[in-house]
Amino acid sequence: MSTRLNKYISESGICSRREADRFIEQGVVFINGKRAHIGDQVTSKDRVVVNGNRIEPRAEEDAIYIAFNKPPGITTTTERGVKDNIIRYIKHSERIFPIGRLDKDSQGLILLTSNGDIVNKILRAGNEHEKEYIVMVDKPITEAFLEGMRQGVPMLGTITKKCEVQKETNYIFRITLIQGLNRQIRRMAEYFGYEVVQLERIRVMNITLKGLGVGDWRELTEKELSDIFAALETSSGTASRRTSGTKTAHKMASQEWLSEAPRPKAARPAAGARAAAKPAAPGTKKPGRATSGKPRTTTAGKPATKPAGKAAGKPAGRAPQSAPGGRGRTRTPKR
Repeated sequence: MSTRLNKYISESGICSRREADRFIEQGVVFINGKRAHIGDQVTSKDRVVVNGNRIEPRAEEDAIYIAFNKPPGITTTTERGVKDNIIRYIKHSERIFPIGRLDKDSQGLILLTSNGDIVNKILRAGNEHEKEYIVMVDKPITEAFLEGMRQGVPMLGTITKKCEVQKETNYIFRITLIQGLNRQIRRMAEYFGYEVVQLERIRVMNITLKGLGVGDWRELTEKELSDIFAALETSSGTASRRTSGTKTAHKMASQEWLSEAPRPKAARPAAGARAAAKPAAPGTKKPGRATSGKPRTTTAGKPATKPAGKAAGKPAGRAPQSAPGGRGRTRTPKR
């Protein structure tokens, strides 16, 4: 049985399908000694070489799937030349790559895998796989803002898809997207004159941050993987809405985040003084160590706060906590 070349390469675990296409275009992929082309088909009997190394697809049961609670300051890229990239931070023994991305300044859940075949199925907007976020902004939220966000916002030459948006506090809202446009939530908020102070992704499909400390990662459980693959099998451009019970469970996972959230200043800072004017929670205990001006983070469901001072206005918080034991091991990489 033949397989498309980029899928064959991605299943080996060395890269995603998109990266495989780039390798093919660069002329570093050969099939049985001949230079490969986009769209070529291969079988298990063919000899495929990428960058001088012969590859073979990884058995499906050997694929790696992990959930990572990304801290702010880590860049979601596999490019080795990028400082503080996500792969270097995790230091997994196998070749993995992220499913989608989170902005460098954002924190929260991101999935990584060695199975390139699953990436597009999860990310494609037409499949309507949900990604849920908790967002803090710099001034009080209005009903007009919430409704505008729900209906779609013009950005990057398109209109964002309609989405669910709920007000949690005067400065915090919850938003569920099926898209992943570049800096989408930040751009949407800016359209209405708001600035995002803190953004945390708390859910991707059926996977949540529950029990996963900032900077920690764990392997997905068999149950989680079973649910993901079941959802992907029916991905045909539409998806059923989740039950209210499931949404309630997801909401509970972030209640501490909301209950302890700091109150930002209502006024927007003037240009040139924005860094010093960003909101900070008075009376917050000073973190154990500085992070070179980058915001420190909290465990899932808690906002980052930092006392006023040299780096006033940057979100910060307590040191990461380790996730509880379970089927999937949780590891805290060396910093």
